[in-house]
Amino acid sequence: MAALMGRWRPMQAALVRGMQANCQPQRAVGVRALATTSSKVGDGFQEAMAALGFAGLFGGFYMYYQNRETEKVRAALEDAKNGDRAPAGRGGTGSDSKLPTPVKLPPRDPMKLRAPYVLVGSGTASYFAMRAITEADPDAKVLLIGEEHYPPHMRTPLSKELWFRDAATRRNADAYEFTDWSGEKRKIFYEKDDFFLDPANLEEADRGVAWLGGRSVVDMNASLKRLRLDDGSVVYYDKCLLATGGKPKSLPVFDAATDAVKERVTMFRTVNDYARLEAVARKAKDIVVVGGGFLGSELAVALAHSGKQHGAKVTQLFREGGNMAKVLPEYLSQWSTARVVEEGVTVLPNETVAAASAAPNGRVKLTLASGKTVMADQVVVAVGIAPNTDLAKKARLEEDPVRGGVLVNAELEARSGIWAAGDVASFYDVTLGRRREEHHDHAVVSGRLAGGNMAGANKAYTHQSMFWSDLGPNVGYEAIGLIDASLPTVGIWAAASPADTPAGVANGAASPSDSSPTEDTDSAEGGAVDTRHGEPAVTDLSSYAKGVVFYMRDDAVVGVVLWNMFGKIPLARKIIRSEKKFSDARDLAKIFRVHEKDPEAAE
Repeated sequence: MAALMGRWRPMQAALVRGMQANCQPQRAVGVRALATTSSKVGDGFQEAMAALGFAGLFGGFYMYYQNRETEKVRAALEDAKNGDRAPAGRGGTGSDSKLPTPVKLPPRDPMKLRAPYVLVGSGTASYFAMRAITEADPDAKVLLIGEEHYPPHMRTPLSKELWFRDAATRRNADAYEFTDWSGEKRKIFYEKDDFFLDPANLEEADRGVAWLGGRSVVDMNASLKRLRLDDGSVVYYDKCLLATGGKPKSLPVFDAATDAVKERVTMFRTVNDYARLEAVARKAKDIVVVGGGFLGSELAVALAHSGKQHGAKVTQLFREGGNMAKVLPEYLSQWSTARVVEEGVTVLPNETVAAASAAPNGRVKLTLASGKTVMADQVVVAVGIAPNTDLAKKARLEEDPVRGGVLVNAELEARSGIWAAGDVASFYDVTLGRRREEHHDHAVVSGRLAGGNMAGANKAYTHQSMFWSDLGPNVGYEAIGLIDASLPTVGIWAAASPADTPAGVANGAASPSDSSPTEDTDSAEGGAVDTRHGEPAVTDLSSYAKGVVFYMRDDAVVGVVLWNMFGKIPLARKIIRSEKKFSDARDLAKIFRVHEKDPEAAE
């Protein structure tokens, strides 16, 4: 009987809430029945049920079901919060250590450290700077200092491959192991745990690399070559790299929201952010992604794919007219939006969030500028990052007032003895001018260049880094150079096949671009689209399944997007470096032939 009553009590409370929420016109009758029919709670409840009838009963059961679903999401959020107190580890702790769990490194006593090379930030740029330093100077002692509680790792799988593992793989594989599109199993971490020395032992070691995680550098004295950490530690350096990355941007509407709303808002950037969102996404029924750029579009598709396993609905909203509208020509942005919708995402373009308020059952109600409302169990804000220049300000380094970030020269040096790389660096590209990039390959390239220069190479930035993005298994693209929707473009399009997708490449299918006979692309399906002479109307979205887009400045190619074409970045890089003028789209079609077996031969 006690067990039966234990089950009845929460249902009884939910029934009462259901009567109140769903039967407002009869509320007075119900209260009156409770007051006059009987002094016993049980009898009064029965009389109220009789008075309110079937509608109240149905509403009560509905509220009981909703409360159970809400409790699942609330429990996931609580588990994610508790994960912050877990000991260091890559798979987290708990009953299933293979699931990603946020971790926090244990505190340690303040230290006084000294290292010839100190790299502030422990992401991709710092890691590859370290590799370049140790290759040039095998006896080097290098110290990496990072805010994150994980050692250097790839950030890109956090919004891509990790979400496309099926439920069985997630249960049985390492929390941060994934299979890339080439079919290779990898982990996000660059090195094994035993690769890094304890920072306290670095000075006495003959050589080596130490990593100090979970620590922030709060002050930098460039004259004394001294860093101060948030725990009181002091670090002296001979040469220093700033690779502090960026911070996710928020929106004023969420900054001003109540704590109840903020608990349901994710700013996605770190491994812990992924672990928290993954825990919530396993149980949430409605997820809203705010932002239509690379990250927002990737996450929307990834969450929709993951959500199919338990019936979750994903909505993506943004102020632009289509996905990635700031970087793609309008017709291709519209094509991309259609593909995102095909992946199961409800897309709301030309929308902004006017208000965010707490709703019943722990949900969030988003009121849009158009007057529409969207309900969410979790909101993901992906509206870009701001370069983290806090430390650069302390060191009185010059900042780029236009692009943001630390101003560095072509050798990535900010001032004597200080370099910057990755997202935070505003660098001078000797081919395309001053730029700031926020992509993985740029972090690799700039990190290696900065590290090599710290070790004495003194080389300028000449390599054009590339980036890639996948909107699920059927749409993938690679890009290089200046990719900006405000630039005029020339698109060369051709017929595609199932092999012309990331999934097709992963499955080992021969791509037509590698096996088909030579054919001029301006005669293939889709043809050439030259926005220099007016934006074309979107009539047949299937025409843009495979091709190449050239971004033009003064009739020279300054950027290239390879759409469902893979392995041709070297040719695109060569075209940009040539700085050759192209006034006729047909000339570009002849140089970069979509169907040609050996595109290098076209030159």
